[in-house]
Amino acid sequence: MLAWRVTISAILIPLLVLIFYLDARAGESSPWLLVLVTLLGLRAVWELTELLRPRIPQLNFPLMCLCVIAIMVGSWWPHLRPDPPELLDLTPLALALCFSVMLLCAVEARRFQAPGHSWENLGTETFIVCYIGLLLAMTAQLRWVAGEQAGYLVIGSLVLCTKGADVGAYFAGKRFGKRKLAPVLSPGKTWEGVVGAVLGAALCGWLWLTFAPGWFVPDAKACPWYYALLYGGVISLAGMVGDLCESLLKRDVGRKDSAALLPGFGGLLDLLDSVLYAGPVALLLWKVLPLATWM
Repeated sequence: MLAWRVTISAILIPLLVLIFYLDARAGESSPWLLVLVTLLGLRAVWELTELLRPRIPQLNFPLMCLCVIAIMVGSWWPHLRPDPPELLDLTPLALALCFSVMLLCAVEARRFQAPGHSWENLGTETFIVCYIGLLLAMTAQLRWVAGEQAGYLVIGSLVLCTKGADVGAYFAGKRFGKRKLAPVLSPGKTWEGVVGAVLGAALCGWLWLTFAPGWFVPDAKACPWYYALLYGGVISLAGMVGDLCESLLKRDVGRKDSAALLPGFGGLLDLLDSVLYAGPVALLLWKVLPLATWM
């Protein structure tokens, strides 16, 4: 199984790098990234819908997809204009989210037949739209948070730290793991694995933010080492919480994987769980910590 996971990763990672390369060359509007994030969002909505369909059969999948597309376009709208803003403008994203919630409520009111299901339908649809659409859209804002040139330096820091945390947690948990972190929800996770995750992500954060800035921004300096370590450590903790929260969604309906997309990995949500949670946290850290020394 480990060999299969390595093989799939060897295919997916270069493909992702190629998309990022093409998108970086396309300019600040980032059309390739918009397409990628939208497709990921639609697939993730489908997985959550199918995961919950046995319990809530009346979920409106097309409507949720429409809302997620609106949120993605809203998050991109400031960067599609001829004069993109210097600072992040989240007003169109907030409006798209507001109108999405309003639309979900209106459609549920239109199809009301009898008491007993509307709260479950509306609450679940709103949660799916926010969990997928809003978290993905906020994560995508990393493309611009430190300037157009540094977009993939920032995105790369998120991906490397979350995956470094996964690797650190796996090896520390396998070698030293004894005390269970969440024995009912996720029996394989241990407190020793948490330590390994923090150390692995902190190391990846320090390496990336020390040696990679010059690849993206000419004459860029490395940020202070302690901020890089702090960044990686916080990202690892956020990613682990995201992993546990996705496990909650699956365990509550008696499922191990969100879908059968890739053998050894499960569904798309099983790949994105830590990134979805860590993305908005990374956005906050890039706003409040002096990580972007070139700005």
